[in-house]
Amino acid sequence: MLDWEERKRLAQVANLYYMEDCTQEQIAQKVGVSRSLVSKLLQKARDVGMVEVYIKDEDFRTVQLEYQLEKKYGLEDVVVVSTSELTPEMVKREVGRAGSHYLSKSLKDVKRIGISWGSTLAELVKEYPVEQREGIKIIPLVGGLGTQHVEIHANQLAYELSKRMNSTCSYLYAPAIVETTELRDRLVAMKDIASVLEEGKNVDIALISVGSPYQNSTMRILGYLQDEDLEQLRKAGAVGDIASRFLDGSGNVVNLPLNDKVIGLPLEQLKNIKKVIGVVDGIYKLESLSAALKGNYMDALIIDEQTALALLKDN
Repeated sequence: MLDWEERKRLAQVANLYYMEDCTQEQIAQKVGVSRSLVSKLLQKARDVGMVEVYIKDEDFRTVQLEYQLEKKYGLEDVVVVSTSELTPEMVKREVGRAGSHYLSKSLKDVKRIGISWGSTLAELVKEYPVEQREGIKIIPLVGGLGTQHVEIHANQLAYELSKRMNSTCSYLYAPAIVETTELRDRLVAMKDIASVLEEGKNVDIALISVGSPYQNSTMRILGYLQDEDLEQLRKAGAVGDIASRFLDGSGNVVNLPLNDKVIGLPLEQLKNIKKVIGVVDGIYKLESLSAALKGNYMDALIIDEQTALALLKDN
C-alpha cells in the first residue's frame, strides 16, 4: 500500500507529465529530484493504476490500416478516414477534408499543383482552408467543357483551389474526350492547349481520383460515355479510369480508341510527377482503385475506412 505522502508525490508527477505537458527534466527541477527518479515515479503511477494509458480504438484502428496499406502497395503515405455511422455524402466530405489537410501540409517547395476532376476532388477543394500561397500555380490535368456538373470539372477545380490559395491557375479549353482522334490531334496542337498540357507534365504534385465506368459514373452522366462505349470497355477488360484514361485490372492502360480521344495528361507521364496524391471514396470503386495501385500511379492515398478494409482483402 502507498502511504499518503508517496501517493501525493506520484499524483503530482503524473499531473505535471500527463496534464501539464512538462518534460521529465522540467518535472525533476520543479519537484527537486533526479530525472531518473521522475521516470521511475511515472512508471510506478502506471503500475499502481493511478495512470491508465490507452489508445483510442477508432484512431488506432485507422492507423493500423494506414500502415498495412503503405506496406502492401509501397505507398509513401496513407490516410484512412473513419466512416463509422456516416452517410455516403458525409464520407465523401470527410475524405475531401482529410485530403485538403494532407495537401496543405505537403506544399513545401511546391510551385505547381496539377488537378484532375470529380466529386471527391471537388470536396477537397471546398474544404481547403483559405491561405496565402501566391507562389503556387494550379494546372488542370484533363479537359472539361460543358454546362453540366461544371463544379467538378478540372478547370473549375483549378480556379476554385487557386482562389483559396490566393494564387493563379491555367485553363485547359477543351473537352475531356472528343469524337475522333483526328480532332484530338488538332486540338492538342493548338498553342493554348499545348502549353497547358506541357505545364501538366511538370507539376510538383498531382491530385487525382479514380472512377468506375459502370457504377455512379460521372463520365456517363456528362455524356462522355454511351452504351456502345461501355460495351467496348467491358470487352477490353477496363475496370476504371484515372483522369478519363481507362485501366485494366492489372493497372495497364487499355488499348482501345476511347483512350486515344482524351485531352489530358497521359498516365505514363503521371508516373514522372514527383508526388501523386489519390483521393478516393466509395467501395464501389474498389476494383478501379486496386488497378490504379497495381499500376503504381499514386504515392499517397486518402481513403475511407470501408474501402481501405476491402483493399487489404483484395488480391
